[in-house]
Amino acid sequence: MTGTGPPPPRQTRLRYAYGTNGLADLRLGDALALLADLGYDGVGLTLDHMHLDPLASGLPRRTAAVGKALGRYGLTVTVETGARYVLDARRKHHPTLLDPDPQARAVRLELLLKAVRVAADLGAHAVHFFSGTIPDGADPHTAWPRFADSVGALLSAAQAAGVPLAVEPEPGHLLGDLAAFHRLRTSLGEPDGLGVTLDVGHCVCLEPEPPQECVRAAAPWLRHVQIEDMRRGVHEHLPFGEGELDVPPVLAALREAEYEGLVTVEPPRHSHAGPGCAGDAIRFLRKAEAASGGGPARPDEQTGVPPW
Repeated sequence: MTGTGPPPPRQTRLRYAYGTNGLADLRLGDALALLADLGYDGVGLTLDHMHLDPLASGLPRRTAAVGKALGRYGLTVTVETGARYVLDARRKHHPTLLDPDPQARAVRLELLLKAVRVAADLGAHAVHFFSGTIPDGADPHTAWPRFADSVGALLSAAQAAGVPLAVEPEPGHLLGDLAAFHRLRTSLGEPDGLGVTLDVGHCVCLEPEPPQECVRAAAPWLRHVQIEDMRRGVHEHLPFGEGELDVPPVLAALREAEYEGLVTVEPPRHSHAGPGCAGDAIRFLRKAEAASGGGPARPDEQTGVPPW
């Protein structure tokens, strides 16, 4: 006798990546070779001066060279735009799409448009971006229209290029949580081309629901996922095992959602130990996936006891 209930969800094998903002002391070619050797499936490529500089000359030529390297190493890519000082050498993440000065907003928008072109050339599965913090002297009532107008212009270019956008809720930013993401979507008419970058650590930091429930709630709009450990109420990216994130349930929720994009380890303050951190992270994640019901760890990762 056969059951009449719905079939079980397809168990997608997750694809892991590592952010180049955690490998800033390595040449990009060396970083890609390292990630391939460690068994990563992809890379979160932050456009910055030490890797693929979006402001230097010959960007199309240099992008093509990166594309060849990605193909050589069998890595897929998401394009990230969170470089700290790429536009302003003295102010972190400035200017933003919230700046009162239209020319300053245009500088940030041009960077994002370049990111869309790079993503299209590399076959990236998404372009990541964020809102920024509300500038001094402004308030949410003035900041939201500026942001929505800029995202609308970016969305038009991204849709023409066939590149999904993935805005990241960032603690302390105008768009700081999943509720704010939905506010943006609604204001823009719920466009298909606008999705979300879900940083799982940020869910630990500030979302009211557990991280795995955040994954389920965001599943229809997931275009990119970032992951690291974090503590409640403290926006500090930590190596796995040093915070409060229960990883296996999150990975199980991602498989249930049939998420097929990259799950990118986001370690922006650990470049001084980048190669070792990257190795530790992929071993931890493979063990956590096995513990979550996602199949056995790879043969070289079956030693040791997972720390949960």
